This record gives sequence, structure tokens and C-alpha cells, in this order.
Amino acid sequence: MTEDTLLNPQILEVRQLPRRFVDRVSVWPRRASPGVIARLLIEMQLLRYAAWLAPLVVVALIWRQSALPLSQAPILMIILVGFMELRVLRAPPAQRAKMDRDAAARVQDLLRVQGRAALTRIAAGRGMQAGALRLVVEQSPLRLLPPLTFVTVQAEDPPRVVDLDEAERAVLAEELFQGALTERALHSANTAEDEFLREVELDARGVSAHARLAAALG
Repeated sequence: MTEDTLLNPQILEVRQLPRRFVDRVSVWPRRASPGVIARLLIEMQLLRYAAWLAPLVVVALIWRQSALPLSQAPILMIILVGFMELRVLRAPPAQRAKMDRDAAARVQDLLRVQGRAALTRIAAGRGMQAGALRLVVEQSPLRLLPPLTFVTVQAEDPPRVVDLDEAERAVLAEELFQGALTERALHSANTAEDEFLREVELDARGVSAHARLAAALG
């Protein structure tokens, strides 16, 4: 995500690193498909709560005699919302305990390798001699839905989300989520470890002369 890819780039303002987005701000990308827009709407808690409670409203409208009992049963509503949010849309602890941790570790290794490859090309292309870049990959914890993944490159001094140009965004697209590392595979690994924000850091001093030469040659 960069200023050029968002309708609301003000959400990229950083107070501390890493900058998180899930459950904190609404992300509205430019030129988003209807499917992406629908997925972003599902991410809004109030809309989901309304969807879970909609059947109770329908029952109250059809059977008027049940309207008063339902309106006086907030515990039922809390239980329904809690079940859907914590047991259906999120993996409960018992299920996470059965997931393959070794497979999850392999996916995280792939993310580190591909992430460092992308950051190396970006740092070399910028001619960075010092400082560090952080690739931050954050996913929504909601399951049973297409994975929602936010990718940013962040940096310190001052803390910020790096404004990548079109070529640098293309580097991320070329290097990330290739082969066995898919968004769904990463989501499964994150679910197993109950951690949905991952960082890959690169110190610009470690960028090889070969990478710098390749960047210089275009």
C-alpha cells in the first residue's frame, strides 16, 4: 500500500512501527474490484454484527409476539455474535493446536527469503547505503473467506510507510507470493501460530555489490 494505491492515503501516517491496519482503520484501494470491495466491507465489525443479528430482526418482524422477548434478551445476541466471531470466523485454540506447525514454519521461511529478495532490489534501486527497510505483511484473522493481506514497506528515522513508485511495487509483485508461498498458505501459517503480522527487515549495508550493479543496469 502506498499513497498512489489508496483513496485514503492519510491512513499511512505512522506513530510507531510497525504500522498496523487490521481493525484500526478502513482501507480503500484505488481501482478495486467488486470482490475486493465486498471483502473489505466484511472486515467492518459493525456490518458483521448486523448480519449476525439480522435473523433475529426478521423473526421479530414476522412473528410480532416474539419481538418483545427478543428485545429483552441481549445475552442471546451476545452469545450469537460471540459464537460467529470467535468460533466460526476465527480458529478456536483447540483447532489451532491440531495445525501443522512445521508447515507453518516453512511458510514463514519462504516469506523471509522472498521478502528479503524484494527489499534487496528496492534498496539497491534506491542506492541506499545505510538505514533499514521493513517489509510488513499483515493479514486479517478472519477465515472461511478470501485472505485479506496488506503489504507495506516501512522505515525508521522518521517512522514512515515508504512511498513506493510503480517499479518498486512491481518488484513486490514479482518477488512475493510466488511458488508455495501463497496468501492462503500464509494465512494458514499465521492461524496456526495466532500471529497475523509478519516483518522482514533488511539492513541496507548488507546489500551486495551484485545487487547494486543489477539495479544500476536496470
